[in-house]
Amino acid sequence: MPFIRVTSLSDPGVEIFSSLTEAQLCDKRLFEKGLFIAESPKVINVALDAGYRPYALLTEEKHLEGIAAQVLERVGDIPVYFGDRELLKELTGFPLTRIVLCAMYRPALLSVEEVLAGAHRAVVIDSVTNTTNIGAIFRSAAALGVDAVLLTRTTCDPLNRRAVRVSMGTVFQVPWTWLDSPISSLHRYGFKTAAMALTNQSISLDNPVLKDAEKLAIIMGTEGDGLSREAISEADFVVRIPMKNNVDSLNVAAAAAVAFWELRDNSHPFPKTQRL
Repeated sequence: MPFIRVTSLSDPGVEIFSSLTEAQLCDKRLFEKGLFIAESPKVINVALDAGYRPYALLTEEKHLEGIAAQVLERVGDIPVYFGDRELLKELTGFPLTRIVLCAMYRPALLSVEEVLAGAHRAVVIDSVTNTTNIGAIFRSAAALGVDAVLLTRTTCDPLNRRAVRVSMGTVFQVPWTWLDSPISSLHRYGFKTAAMALTNQSISLDNPVLKDAEKLAIIMGTEGDGLSREAISEADFVVRIPMKNNVDSLNVAAAAAVAFWELRDNSHPFPKTQRL
C-alpha cells in the first residue's frame, strides 16, 4: 500500500478528491467503470461490506494510526494520500471533519428485473434533482422496508458525493437502477403502482386497497412541480397524505418516509424493539 504525502495542490493523483467534477469521476474514459467519493469510515465500511472496490484514499496524517486505521486494513493495495489539515482543507474546499475520503469504483449497473427480484415494496424516484433529498429517500427506504429503488434518468445520480453522505451509506444497501421504460412496465413484474400526488382522484394513504397489494411501487415526484401528468395517468392509484392546517404537501423526502411506513409490507414484520 503506497502512502503518499500531499505537499502541494498540484500533486498528481489528488485531483480526484478536489478538482474533478462528478461528471468527470463518472467518465469511464478516465477511470475504469467510473468513480464516486464516499466520506467517513462508517460510510466507507458500509460500501466495503456491500462489495464496492476502493480506488484511492485521502486523510489527515494524524488519523493514519487513529480513526482511519480500521479502514486502511480493509482497502488493500491502493494509494493513500495524506497531509496536514490546512492543506487538505484547501485541497478539498472543506475541513475533513469526516476524517477520510475514499474514491471507489462504480458497480456494474443492475437490470430492473434483478433489482425487483424478491421485492414487495419499491420506490420510483421521478425527476428528483436535489441530492440531499435523494440521500434521505434512500435512508428512509433502507430503514422502513423498501426493497428496491428505481430512478428515472431525469433524477440525479444516487452516487453523488452529497447523496451518498446524506444516505449514511444506505445507497449501498438497497438495490437500485435506472428505469428507462414507462412506469406501467412494472406491471410485468407483478407490481401495482401508487403515484403520490394531489388530484381529484387521489385516495388517502391509509386506504386498505393499498396495503392489500402484494407488490407495490410508490412513485415520488420532483420537489417543485410534483409528478408529471403522464406518470399520474399511468399509475394504478393516485395517493395523497392526509394533512391539517391547510398544508397541501411535504418535502419529497419527508413524504417518502411517511408513505414507506404507512405502506410497508406487513408480511415481513419489523423486528421488535428490545430494551436493555
